[in-house]
Amino acid sequence: MAAHFFATLSQNYIELLEDDEYYDITIEVGEDPYVKIFRAHMNILCYRSPYLRRVLATNKKNNDGTLAHIKLPKISPEIFEIILMYIYGGILSLNEQVPSDILKVLVAADELCLQELTYYLQKYLIENKSEWMMQNFELAHQTSFQSDNLVGIQQFCTNLMAKSPEKIFNSFDFTSLSEKSLIKLIKSDNLQMKEIEVWEYVLKWGLAQNPTLILDPDTWKDDDFDAMKNTLQHCLPLIRFYCLSSKEFVQKVRPYKKLLNHQLYEDLVNSYMDPDNEPTENILLPRNIRINSKIIDLRIISTISRWIDKKSIDNKFAYIRELYLPYEFKLLLRGSQDGFTPNKFHELCDGKSHTVTFIKVRGTNEIIGGYNPLIWKSSNEWGVTNDSFIFSFNSNDIFFNEAIISNIEVTNSALYFNRMGGPYFGDDIIIYSSNEYTNYDDIYYQWKHYEKRIRNNGNFTIEDYEIFQLIRK
Repeated sequence: MAAHFFATLSQNYIELLEDDEYYDITIEVGEDPYVKIFRAHMNILCYRSPYLRRVLATNKKNNDGTLAHIKLPKISPEIFEIILMYIYGGILSLNEQVPSDILKVLVAADELCLQELTYYLQKYLIENKSEWMMQNFELAHQTSFQSDNLVGIQQFCTNLMAKSPEKIFNSFDFTSLSEKSLIKLIKSDNLQMKEIEVWEYVLKWGLAQNPTLILDPDTWKDDDFDAMKNTLQHCLPLIRFYCLSSKEFVQKVRPYKKLLNHQLYEDLVNSYMDPDNEPTENILLPRNIRINSKIIDLRIISTISRWIDKKSIDNKFAYIRELYLPYEFKLLLRGSQDGFTPNKFHELCDGKSHTVTFIKVRGTNEIIGGYNPLIWKSSNEWGVTNDSFIFSFNSNDIFFNEAIISNIEVTNSALYFNRMGGPYFGDDIIIYSSNEYTNYDDIYYQWKHYEKRIRNNGNFTIEDYEIFQLIRK
């Protein structure tokens, strides 16, 4: 086994940096009046920084003995001194640095192609200085989009805007966002905004890029629409127009119809006028607004809520446009978080009524489960109700054309409350363990007490499962 003596090696290289005798290059850092000359060693710089290697390839020592000399005007002397300590000794001390200077070190590290340091500093800022970046969002955001390598900070800023858009947009001029940043934001499925608000913000941004345009589109000429369409050409395909209500479409989109692709506009109009109109497969789905789930999305929550309240669906676009959300879905249990044992199920769910269980079947696109209006117990007895149902979704079917709901048929056997079992729906969905403290070891489906078959009979494996209690808002 090899022994490592990195501490002594690091110290020796720091001493070399501070020595005035053996250097072979000078580096002029900063701009007037804040300029400083550093002495360094070409071999070390070349092997530590790909950027400096490229620069030094054309600035080698002359035959007359004149030292190689390069300039780095974009980096301040104070920041470059920190960089040199890292290059020579692998040492980085951030305790005494204010966050704004750490951000400058990050930019300098990126410019010098110091990938290890660039990655570390992004991670450090996100984990230790996130509050400062929130308070100085505009600086952090603008800095992060100066380079494609700062993806960590970019994603932090995008997530922050998506999570709290009203707070961020009020803290700085939203229209100053770069097109790249705007596109990354409105691509996000987790953007916590209504789709009509996304559309209005995109229009506001586009108008800011065309200051000569009057706000009222009724006054626009064809050239004005062409200019705006060109400005928004990469943003328009990301707007989820099919998620807008008919009123929002008429009032907020129709005045700008010349911005939209003609076929898209005609398809949108048809979707509002004809309830039997078939959706196309490339429709963007609703954004996932504050759902504490790793299995389901808004469409499934809306569908389950309709089934519980016996609300019919008379429009094939209702799954994405007319979301029905009268309940708060309060997470009681998640298998991957709390475990897959009967004991944990009864600890977290017993005594809770009006619950929905969602089970992700391993190796398939299936999400199966059931609704229990009664309270869960450990009493080893049948639960009697007319209102329970079980279901099956195919998560690849974006409009749930293959979704199955199966109401209870044998009401005296709607549910079974078993100390050794998990959520037990009749003798149809069976989740059982031979020991209440060990993971479920007997999991299967059989068509017996509920009206419809929701999948083929037989055993299956749970990838994850979640149980929510429904609380009417």
